[in-house]
Amino acid sequence: MANKRIWIAGHNGMVGRAIDHRLKNDNREILTSDFDLRDQSKTYQWIKDNKPDLVFMTAAKVGGIHANNNYPADFIFDNLSIQNNIIHGCHLVDVNNIIFLGSSCIYPKHCAQPMNENDLMSGVLEPTNAPYAMAKLAGIEMCQSYNRQYGRNYISVLPTNLYGSYDNFHPQNSHVPAALLHRIHDAKINNGPNVTIWGSGAPMRDFMYVDDLADALVFISQNYKDNDPINIGTGEEISIADFAKTICSVIGYEGSLVFDTSQPDGAPRKLLDCSKIHNLGWKHKIELEDGLNDFYKWYQSTDTLKGIK
Repeated sequence: MANKRIWIAGHNGMVGRAIDHRLKNDNREILTSDFDLRDQSKTYQWIKDNKPDLVFMTAAKVGGIHANNNYPADFIFDNLSIQNNIIHGCHLVDVNNIIFLGSSCIYPKHCAQPMNENDLMSGVLEPTNAPYAMAKLAGIEMCQSYNRQYGRNYISVLPTNLYGSYDNFHPQNSHVPAALLHRIHDAKINNGPNVTIWGSGAPMRDFMYVDDLADALVFISQNYKDNDPINIGTGEEISIADFAKTICSVIGYEGSLVFDTSQPDGAPRKLLDCSKIHNLGWKHKIELEDGLNDFYKWYQSTDTLKGIK
C-alpha cells in the first residue's frame, strides 16, 4: 500500500484528530510529534529520523476575529515558521507527499461568489485576518515552487469553515461554531434571557463538519496530483444569524439573540466553488443539523473545561 507511514503534523488539533480517526482502519502507520514545530532544528531532525511517506500539515496557529485582530504578529510568524520548517525539512530528506492546509479566509475580502481557486490573490484581503492569510498564501506558493523545481507532490487544499469534536472553545479566541455553541449552551443552563452574537449576523458562511474534511483529505491524497490548490466545502451557505438559530434549536435554547454591531463582521460572504473536488467524485456526507447534533453530544460528554484553552 502506498503512503503507509503517515505523519499528522498537528495531531492534537481538531483536524488532526479527525484524520487520525479516519485512518484508524486503513492499515497505516500513524506518526505523531510533540515538539514545537517552530523550532527548525528539531523539526528537521525529526523528519530525517522518521521520514514519513505522506504528511498532513494540520499544525497552525488559528483563531477567530478577536485572536487575529489582537495577535497579528504571532499569526504570521508562527504559521510561516511551522510551514517553512515542515515543507523544506521534508524536501531535504526526499519526502515527496504533503497535504498543506490553507483556508477559505485567504481569498480576497470582496471575492466573486462562489470563490474559485483561480481567484486567489486577485484582490485585497480581509484586514482582520490578513497576517494569517498572507502566511497561508506563502505556504501555497512554497508548495507550488517545490513542485515545479523539484518535482514534489505538495498539494494545497482550501477548507471552508469547520466545526466538530476537539474544537477550541476559548471565549475570545475561538471560531464562530465553537463560540456560539458554548455561549448558547451556557445561556441555557443558566436561564439567560439572551445571547450576544458578535457582528450583524448578516455574513454568509459555509460550515462543514470536520469528519467530512478528514475524509476529503484522504480522498485527495489518493486522487489528486495537480499543482493548483483545491477547495473543500459543502457548496452551501447560511447566514451567521440563521446558523446561531440552528444551534439554538439543537441545544433547545428559547431565549433571544442580540447582535453586537460594534464588533466586526469579517468578509460578507465566503462560499467556495467546490466543482473541482465534486468532479473528482467527492462530496460531503454530513448535513449541518446532523453535524451540529453530533458536535453538541460530544461537547456535553467532555469534562467541565469543555476544551477551553
